[in-house]
Formats: sequence, C-alpha cells, structure tokens
Amino acid sequence: MLTTLKTLRLPRRRALATVSSSIISQPPHPPPVPQPREDYFGDVPPLIDARVLQAAAKPHKAAIGDILKQYLSAAATVLDVVLPYEAMPTKDRRPRITDAAASCRNVVAVAHCVRDGLDHKVTLASGFALNVREGGEGTHETLIVTCAHSLEEIRNWPRMEAAAANPRTRGASGSFVIAGASGGLAVYPATRVVSALPHSDLLLLAAALPPGTVHALPVAPYPARAGAAVRAHFVVHEKPSAPGWDMWVGDTWGRWEAGKVLGYRDFAGRETEPGTYDALSHLLFTPLPTAGSSGGPILDEETGAVVGVMLGTRMDNRVEGVRGWGVPSESIFEMFSLPGLEGKK
Repeated sequence: MLTTLKTLRLPRRRALATVSSSIISQPPHPPPVPQPREDYFGDVPPLIDARVLQAAAKPHKAAIGDILKQYLSAAATVLDVVLPYEAMPTKDRRPRITDAAASCRNVVAVAHCVRDGLDHKVTLASGFALNVREGGEGTHETLIVTCAHSLEEIRNWPRMEAAAANPRTRGASGSFVIAGASGGLAVYPATRVVSALPHSDLLLLAAALPPGTVHALPVAPYPARAGAAVRAHFVVHEKPSAPGWDMWVGDTWGRWEAGKVLGYRDFAGRETEPGTYDALSHLLFTPLPTAGSSGGPILDEETGAVVGVMLGTRMDNRVEGVRGWGVPSESIFEMFSLPGLEGKK
C-alpha cells in the first residue's frame, strides 16, 4: 500500500525590511576634555633664578609645602569681597601699554621655588594685580591672579616629597611675586593662597607689596565678542631681534602683542557662544603666546579692560591647528562675592 505524501505548505512570512546597525548612526562619543600645553619658562633666566633662591633662603615666609596645602584647601573659595565691574574703565584706570615702565607695573612675574639639598626647581609664569584688597582698607596685601599649572609642576616634581622631608632645605622654598623696571627687579614672598580654581587653571595669591609697586588692572565681567581685537602681554627671556620689545623683569623682555578673540569652548571642548546659556569655560585667541606668558592678561584693545587670562596653547582641530588658550575674565569673578552679597555669610 502506497502512502500518499502530501506537500505541506508552510505559512508564508512577510519579509520585513530591516536596517543594519551599521547604517543607524550611533550617538557620537563625547569630545575629550582639552588640556592646555604648559607654557612657562622651562629654563628660568639666570638673574631671576638667583634672586628667587636668595629670597627663598630668607626666614619668616610661607614655605612651598604650606602654599601647596593652602592651594588644595582654598580651591573654589569665594571671598567675602567684591571685585569691581570695570567693563569700560576710565582713562586713569586703563593700562598704558605703550609705556615700558608702566608695563612693568601692569604685569608681574610669579615664581614657585623648592630645594632639596643642592638641587632646586623654579617655575616662572606671569600674573597681574586686582583692584581689591583682602582684609579691608589700610592693608598693603595685594591680590595677584596667575595660572595654577606652574604651581602644579612644583607639586608633581619627583623630588618634592624628599624636599619636604629634608630639614636643612625644606624652609628654603616658597612662592614669590617679582616686579621690576628698566632691567631691575624686586622679589616679594607670597603670604598665602587666597583662592584657586583648578578646573580653570587659576590661582589667587596674596602678597605684601609696597604701595605703587603694581598697577591693578580693570577686569571686565562680560566676555569679548569673537573677532574682538585684543592685546596680550608676551614674555621672552632672550632679547628678540624684532622691534617693540622692552626690558620687563630682570633679564626678560615683554611686549603687548596684538591679536583677536577666536571663540570659546566649554569644559568638554565644544564650541560655545557669548549671549547664550553655554558655559564659556575657555577662550581661544591669536597669536600663540610665548613661554612665560601664562597667567598674563588679555586686554580688550578698545576698552583696556582685562577680558581673559592666558594659559598656553592647544590643538583646536586638524584644520585650524594650534590656538592660543586661556580663560575668560568672568572666571575670575567666581572667586569673589556678587555685588550686594558681601558680608552676608
């Protein structure tokens, strides 16, 4: 008997269109956090190096170990004083950038020094005074803004731990504000760290400077527009052949270099714009700053107010290349109370 085989018909399934995961655009990875290049003197000029070592050997000052502890404990400290808003400074408050002697009072050098036996390390950056005094009227303690990465370099020195434990030389260290005119210089010890913004690479030092030593610069609370003409104080430690450079502090030369604001970035490196809710964490500018200029001011050429602080250089992208890198001046105001709120803690 033959068995009849019937063809079984399976139900037809409708073929559905599918999309490969390789076609669907994946969410982009967040951009890397940009890191500025450390632009301060790799080799400190001999005169400044010698004078800083002399000052470090003197007693009755804050040692570098104390400065580092204060730097960590004072991070994000908001002072109970107000930094004046000077977006449009008066004529007598505007820095005279064509006067070589005035430039020595507009911008100072900031040195950090540590010794371990016969070995030592000195880092050097720029800085400038603010139009406010911590502690009230009658005090000669001046507040100096500078970059934080030159102090971080001291902190990360491989022999820092040994230097702090060396009883002979651990006191021969410290942070110093260096002012000068016409090739001379005067070294003043920083008394303490008042505040710091490590994420913005800003450090605020206090120093007892004689009246008239420095000219406090006006600081604008608002960002400069992209394309705005600026002047930035550049520093070199060998006499340039190009004209326009004047003796600055000791054996260094300085010049107010013309440039412009290129734009802003947030902490993730994304492009941001003034007048929006975007965080203006960093400032891009031209031209590229020289080593030793970090911590120095960027002035609005039209108003004369500080609109940024130089930090170094960084690669923006492969098309645009390396740019000047800094923070907008509004970051400085994060270390001070808002107008009307001082004294209400």
